[in-house]
Amino acid sequence: MWFSLIVIVVLMLAVIFVNGWTDAPNAIATAVSTRVITPAAAVKMAVVMNFLGVLIMTVLSPKVADTLSKMIVINPGQEKDALVVLAAAMFSIVIWATAAWYFGIPTSESHALIAGVTGAAIGLAGGFDQVSKEQWMLVLIGLLISSVLGFISGWISVKGIEIAFRKVKRRTADKVFHFGEMAAAAMMAFLHGAQDGQKFIGIFLLSIYYFRIAEPSSPFIVERMADGSFGVPWYLIVICSVVMGLGTSVGGYRIIKAVGMDMVKLQKYQGFASDMAASFCLLLSTLTGVPVSTTHTKTTAIMGVGASKRLSAVNWLVARDMILAWVLTFPGCGLISFLMAKLFLKLF
Repeated sequence: MWFSLIVIVVLMLAVIFVNGWTDAPNAIATAVSTRVITPAAAVKMAVVMNFLGVLIMTVLSPKVADTLSKMIVINPGQEKDALVVLAAAMFSIVIWATAAWYFGIPTSESHALIAGVTGAAIGLAGGFDQVSKEQWMLVLIGLLISSVLGFISGWISVKGIEIAFRKVKRRTADKVFHFGEMAAAAMMAFLHGAQDGQKFIGIFLLSIYYFRIAEPSSPFIVERMADGSFGVPWYLIVICSVVMGLGTSVGGYRIIKAVGMDMVKLQKYQGFASDMAASFCLLLSTLTGVPVSTTHTKTTAIMGVGASKRLSAVNWLVARDMILAWVLTFPGCGLISFLMAKLFLKLF
C-alpha cells in the first residue's frame, strides 16, 4: 500500500510540475507578445502569482478541489485498487501532456486530468458505474463556459474598450494598457493557480483518504464531511503551490508563441481585453466549483478579441489545431489511462 501511495505522490507531483511547465505560459503569453513584459520577468511573475492563486483561493473557496475529489465513486473494499488506478491515471497524464508539449500544442492539463481519472475509474469497474455523473455534468458546463463564454467575453471586452477609449490619444491609451495588461496577466496567472492547483489537490485528497482507509495506521489524516467534501490540509496547499511554481519557472516559450503570437496579432489593449475576459470566466468557475481549462478559456478569449475586427484576423489553422487537441484529449488520454489501469492492476 505504501508503494502505491509513493507512486501516486511522485506521479502527481510530476503532473503538477508539467502543468506549471505547459499550462502556466498561457497566462502570460499575451503580456509577452505585446511587449508589456519580458519573458524572464513574466515567468517570475507567473511563479509568484501561481503560488498565491493556489494558496489563497484554496483557503477561501475550495469548491473546485471538492468537485475533483468526487469524480470517482469507490465501493467499500476497493480502496487499494482505487490507489492503483489513480497511479495509472497520473502516469497517463504525464505521457499525454509531455507529447502535446513536444509538438508545441497548448494542451489542457485539466481535460487530461479529468480524462485520466475517468479512464482509470472505468478500468477499475469495467464500466461507467464508478464515474460520478453529477461531477461530469460540471465538466460539461465548464466546457461551455470556457469556450462559448470565453469567446463572447473576449469580443465584448474589446468592443467596450474601443468605445470607451475612442476619443483618447493613442499614446495615452498605450500607457494605460501597458500597466493594465501587466495587471491582467498577473490576474490570469493567479487564477490559473486557483483553478489547476485545486484540481490536483482534489485528487491528492482522494488518494490520501483511500490510503487512510486501507492503512488505518497511516499518519496522514484527511477529514471527510457529511456531504462528501474534504477539509484541505495546509501541507497539500503548500506542496502544490511550490511544485507548480517550479514547473512555471522552466518556462515554455513554444506555448507562448503558439497562444500569444501565432493565433492572432494583439495590441496592448487587445491583450488586456483577452486577459480580463478570461480572468472573469476563471473567477466565476472557481467560485462556483466548475472545473475549466485555463488554456481553453484563454485561447477562446483571444479568438473573440481577434474576431471583433474581422474573422480573418484570427489564424484559424492554429485555432483548429488547438481545438483538435482538446477534442482528442478526452478519448486519447482516457484510453491510455484505461489501459494503464488494467496493466497496473495486474502488476500491483
